[in-house]
Amino acid sequence: MPHRKGVRRACSLLYRTLDTATRPSIPSGRGETPPRQGQLPARATRTGAVLIFDEVMTGFRVAAGGAQAHYGITPDLTCLGKVIGGGLPVAAYGGRRDIMAAVAPSGKMYQAGTLSGNPIAMAAGIATLQQLQAPEFYATLTASAERVVEIVRTAAAKHGVAVTASNVGSMWGFFLCEGPVADYESAKRADTQKYATLFHTLLMHGVYVAPSQFEAAFISSLHGERELSVTAAAFDAAFAAIS
Repeated sequence: MPHRKGVRRACSLLYRTLDTATRPSIPSGRGETPPRQGQLPARATRTGAVLIFDEVMTGFRVAAGGAQAHYGITPDLTCLGKVIGGGLPVAAYGGRRDIMAAVAPSGKMYQAGTLSGNPIAMAAGIATLQQLQAPEFYATLTASAERVVEIVRTAAAKHGVAVTASNVGSMWGFFLCEGPVADYESAKRADTQKYATLFHTLLMHGVYVAPSQFEAAFISSLHGERELSVTAAAFDAAFAAIS
């Protein structure tokens, strides 16, 4: 909920009923639009809500501490997905001691799963965390994402196509419309028909982005100069195809 009025209304209606607010820390289902989150903790505290950050997509992609570290927000609970297992099937949640004390065996809320604490996934997760601790890892990763965003902007400008592109850490995305794009309403202005043509053209040139205009993209530490060069050529061809 990027809208201030929406947040206030949720506080007054939803929080009184559920006393909980769960939200993606960066809404990757909208391509990639940097969120406005600064007032969330204060509103959660004021209404007595539990602030839960869904970091399934953003965990370790935006920063070592996820989006919450990037934005300087401490949620009450955090959810993480398979990134903590190096891509293997595993997930985790954690947060305030008083809340976690409600989980068995300390508390009455029982939680278990077939893959909970799977040793192979845990070993892969430890190996991933060790890689992420390399000097300048995130600085290099973010710089690569910024280069991709600039590739998109440059190719679009060359062929006279309206585009809005941005990144947060290694998460990046673009919309085929004039900016700014800050929420779903503004994202809906994007030309999805042209995006379909662009998607298939990129695919023919060896670059696979999400088939939906409204999904985020990611870059990894294995994307080097060769991959960025291929990406630049592919976007040049793709924007030429829709100009």
